[in-house]
Amino acid sequence: MSRRMAREKALQSLFQIDLSNESPQIAIENVLDGEKKDAFLEEIVFGTCEKQQEIDALLSEHLKNWALDRLVNIDRSILRMAVYELLYMENIPVNVTLNEAIELAKSFGTDESSRFINGVLSSIIQATEIKK
Repeated sequence: MSRRMAREKALQSLFQIDLSNESPQIAIENVLDGEKKDAFLEEIVFGTCEKQQEIDALLSEHLKNWALDRLVNIDRSILRMAVYELLYMENIPVNVTLNEAIELAKSFGTDESSRFINGVLSSIIQATEIKK
């Protein structure tokens, strides 16, 4: 499975977890639908869930005039996943994470999602001085 596809499946899993409070393992099994497990996909989903409180606190600091719980569910899931990658997956360049998050927003979000995701993630990157 390519990393792009793994990110899509991870996003679908995180979205499912956010909506229905499903366990990460069940959500992953649901999106894989019999496909072979993928370590990259699992790392993103389990890691994002494990670090969600820290990620949400950071996101809340960078949401201008928005509350995290008021975001469109798919945007919230994309942001959480991207922040996990930025903070905890050192082998992924910042620009790759940013570009992939924007592409996911274009594919799965609303018309405004990609600009919104770009703005929030750019703010976090600048404020935390992430350099990979």
